[in-house]
Amino acid sequence: MATVKRLEDFRIYYNHTIHPELIRMELNRKRLIRLFIFSVFLLIGILIFELVINVFAVTLTISIAVGIYITLLVYKTQQFRQQFKPNVVKLVLDFLDDSADYGEMSYDAKKYLPKSAFLESSIFETKAEVYEGEDYIKGSIGNLNFELCEILVQEYSLVNGRLQSIFKGIFLKSYLDRKDAIEGTLIILPKKKRQFLGRSVKKILDKGGKNIDDRLPCRDKNAPLPYLESFLTYANLPEGDAISRIIPTEIQEIIENYRAKTNRDIYISFVNSTINIFFSEPNDFLEPFLFKSVVSFELVKDFFNDIQLVMDLVEEFDRYY
Repeated sequence: MATVKRLEDFRIYYNHTIHPELIRMELNRKRLIRLFIFSVFLLIGILIFELVINVFAVTLTISIAVGIYITLLVYKTQQFRQQFKPNVVKLVLDFLDDSADYGEMSYDAKKYLPKSAFLESSIFETKAEVYEGEDYIKGSIGNLNFELCEILVQEYSLVNGRLQSIFKGIFLKSYLDRKDAIEGTLIILPKKKRQFLGRSVKKILDKGGKNIDDRLPCRDKNAPLPYLESFLTYANLPEGDAISRIIPTEIQEIIENYRAKTNRDIYISFVNSTINIFFSEPNDFLEPFLFKSVVSFELVKDFFNDIQLVMDLVEEFDRYY
């Protein structure tokens, strides 16, 4: 019910705040479309003119001018695409951080979490020859500070030498603020991705870690949580109650509920006092189509829902940690 109410509030906010901005961006898009149509007729006219006069000097001059014009048109198109997302994201974040538990959130379209942070997560064992990112968001929910961004990670295949995808989606990094923080590593992997993460598993095993599925807290041993059907858990932690403190039944339920709700792969690691969460996302957020209207509540709603689901998970973690 709270989710429905939240979406209703967002629809009102969209009508009053985001929709006028989309109208402005739509006018820019239509100008670009008119330029493209004019350019097609112009190029056809120039081609006919060159065929008729067949003078090299004139043809060369016109070709240079056309090249400059096309470059300018491509630049304006890229400028439109680059301005659209930041304008909309900032407005969506303004709505989100009005919530009581949310701190102010900042956005940088070109910034992203560094490759070193990705490798330190201990989830993906890769050289990550290609590591790209964008759409950096920084904020806090309750006592948890976080950073997130979109990333694309690829490496060269040992079999055919071609680039292959390692991960595409959201990378979120958060920091535990607790006096009894535990030294060590715990990683949670989607069971269906086990065959692609052999090197990662081998690395934690080589460092003294082990699979702890049979040691996870469970309310009823005769009725294990659905979490165990979806995830594998490995850890290299001190002896004692470290496991039950980091991943009690409540956290298992939170993670499994998120997976079931989104039907997306989720990877999590606890490395000392840092939480690393990776949400697979095959599509880019809020990418506008030049030949399709950008005045669309559905387009913005999809982005809002994706971000809200991530924030909901951070909020759940904040309640426990």
